[in-house]
Amino acid sequence: MSGDHGPSVCVPGALTVLREEAALELILVGQPEALEPELKGLTELERTRVRIVPATQVVGMDEAPREAIRRKKDSSLRRALDLVAAGEAAACVSSGNTGALMSTAHFVLGMIEGIERPAIISALPAVGGHTCMLDLGANLSATAEQLVQFAIMGAVVAEDLLARPKPRVALLNIGREDIKGNETVKAAHQRLQATNLDYVGYVEGNDICAGSVDVIVTDGFTGNVALKAMEGIAHMISAAVREEFTSSPARSLGAIAAGPALSSLKKRLDPRRYNGASMVGLAGVVIKSHGSADAVSFAHAMRVGVLEAGNGVPSHISAQLQRQAA
Repeated sequence: MSGDHGPSVCVPGALTVLREEAALELILVGQPEALEPELKGLTELERTRVRIVPATQVVGMDEAPREAIRRKKDSSLRRALDLVAAGEAAACVSSGNTGALMSTAHFVLGMIEGIERPAIISALPAVGGHTCMLDLGANLSATAEQLVQFAIMGAVVAEDLLARPKPRVALLNIGREDIKGNETVKAAHQRLQATNLDYVGYVEGNDICAGSVDVIVTDGFTGNVALKAMEGIAHMISAAVREEFTSSPARSLGAIAAGPALSSLKKRLDPRRYNGASMVGLAGVVIKSHGSADAVSFAHAMRVGVLEAGNGVPSHISAQLQRQAA
């Protein structure tokens, strides 16, 4: 019901994935009068795989998380998470208020034992494929122990979502030398060396898209800044290429010749293909879509939810924590 576009985007995006996944059953949570019109194009068989759970309230994009928990107990966001907690849904996907979603999910679902704080993780484009990065904004700061927990969770997500059997894990720093970084990063570095993860040490900002590691760990403040910078650069490259190829008739002809390569580049850099950040550490699968997502973007967030639920990511994280403690 929330996000920048509400049901007009979220429902078509979700229905795209419903048609792709024959075993998928979809629960739409919100105001029935807003949701029903978006289902008109379904076949009778498809409609049997969709049900609507009514919710009378909506959490606004600018509402304080605490107020959402206290005063919006019949919101679509809360009801969706209640369904996950009750075992009626395998995952919750939302493009709503990030802070409210994280806080309410923490309150309703609780945490995996051994994890202090949830983190936001997403697969980002990199040379040769993707790199998972966390935290992308859930925690403005993190202790050394929490960074180690992020690393463990990131390794599980990379293994399950990217099919990397032994993910290479790195810690984001301002240099690769052991003397670089603040005390928290140094302490996390030492602790990670003692784990059974494939920990490769420090990486710098220019390594994020290099494809040299599978998981990059940092605090939420740094991770969010890095993510937004990458999105800005992708838009800048796209705009610059478009400007150069339309600056003269000759270059326009060159654009026609380079069409297939440009189309492929556009697809690789399209932020919509990387929508769907996982809120890991919670005792349930919760996926956050961009608030500004279109139907293509939201569909990708849905696919992430389907994949995580199918792989049982929370239980895998719990098992990995037990192995580390052994």
